[in-house]
Amino acid sequence: MKSKVLAALVATMAVGATCAFAANPFVDVPSDSWAYKSVVELADAGIIQGVDGEHFQGQRNITRYEAAEMVAKAMAHMDKASVEQRALINKLADEFADELNNLGVRVSALENRVGNVKMTGDARVRFIHQDNDDNGNGKIKGDNSWSYRVRLRANAQVNDKTKVTYGISTGNHTFSENGAADEENDIYTDRANVEYNFNKDWSMMVGRYNYKMGGDNSYGFLYGDTFDGAQLQYKGDSFALTGGYGKFKAGEVAGDSEDNIKGVKTGYGEIEGFFGNGSAIGGYYNDFSSGTGFNFDDAWGAYASINLGTNWNALANYEKYNSKSGNQDPEIWVGKLTYGAANFATPKSWDLWVEYLNADDGFGSATSDFVGSTDSWRSDNLLNNVKSWGAGIDYTFAKNAQFQVMQSFASEAKSGSNDPGEETRAQFVFVF
Repeated sequence: MKSKVLAALVATMAVGATCAFAANPFVDVPSDSWAYKSVVELADAGIIQGVDGEHFQGQRNITRYEAAEMVAKAMAHMDKASVEQRALINKLADEFADELNNLGVRVSALENRVGNVKMTGDARVRFIHQDNDDNGNGKIKGDNSWSYRVRLRANAQVNDKTKVTYGISTGNHTFSENGAADEENDIYTDRANVEYNFNKDWSMMVGRYNYKMGGDNSYGFLYGDTFDGAQLQYKGDSFALTGGYGKFKAGEVAGDSEDNIKGVKTGYGEIEGFFGNGSAIGGYYNDFSSGTGFNFDDAWGAYASINLGTNWNALANYEKYNSKSGNQDPEIWVGKLTYGAANFATPKSWDLWVEYLNADDGFGSATSDFVGSTDSWRSDNLLNNVKSWGAGIDYTFAKNAQFQVMQSFASEAKSGSNDPGEETRAQFVFVF
């Protein structure tokens, strides 16, 4: 196995490493080499040291023990790796299991190994200030401005192909006037699913999971934080196909006695294309069904998430909802521009963003209200019959701890003269 081949493979595992200010430690790797950036990143992350500390010798065949040492060091970065990267590290760990054991690395103790259960979670403390609109709606002030939420996850790797996830969550608790937290006990199961990987490209998930209309790269105007269903997915290097069916279990779309909406079900399909620089485009369709109260038959949308250079990302998202009556088919347009990337695993990382949202009237009426089930940071009156700008900043002030601020501005009603008001949101988010 040649060094340059393994370097290209292990480069995908140097998660969180950066060579922005790192110097090249190897005298035989010129700055114009195809492997320069990956080699420097791997050296900066401590995954490779070269032959004698000064030479990389990229054309030399390496031994299995040298390869195993690189894999062992990649394992040390598992907490920063994605699911796909962890799968790749595990495959390499299987290949070099004997050498790793001789090096004192116990493969059976690694994350995501068979029989391993890992506990994760997050906690959030949030402040929201929202002005009244002209009808007196949307007011969030005083002690009701402060809230918290805690979630726990148990992730069990049953075997090489099967993973089980179970999670619980509190509701979004506000603080009472006397400064004490509300005592209402509304802890509930928000995750309970089994994921089976047929191979590296095909997977199936059954149970309770989160469903975001359009997939991970879309804006998430319609979002099922707690969704009971089944999903089949093909995800290759260049495109993905996803299909599923299920029922929303949270938010107004799941059923609200005031609006007389019964639990909404949906069948969905998505197709996405991926590019080498991390960009993606996609299209999706939803077919809705419910007993009563929900006004839409179906919806479709499309998005484009384009990375511009190394620091900029531009997102554009469009959705159209077709009503059962046919006389009100609202549309939504979203554009968002982001600079930087705030990573929970990388202290002092940050990003800035600005967005524009244009949503027709029809998402907040008494017979079709579902804006309580959204992945957007905005609240109800800034998601219906509105044109609004927003801006924010995310800053990782310590590992696994992030501060986020969002502010709407220049908001106005699309039809009528009601002032939708503005929203200020700030929150601390901790992951573990």
